[in-house]
Amino acid sequence: MNTAELIFEQVKDFPEPLAQEVLDFVGYLRTKLEHGEVLDLMLAQQQSLAGVWDNTADEVWNNV
Repeated sequence: MNTAELIFEQVKDFPEPLAQEVLDFVGYLRTKLEHGEVLDLMLAQQQSLAGVWDNTADEVWNNV
């Protein structure tokens, strides 16, 4: 049995309020995962765009 099947076996007989809590937690984990992916992308872009952002031509924007 894989992990998803084991989770299903553990929660399939839960009363509805507890099943909803499990579903809410799964949503939280999904959001956390997606946020981490977005953060990784932002950090990658930051490094590649540093030369564009940090230049003397647009120094006026540094304090905005």
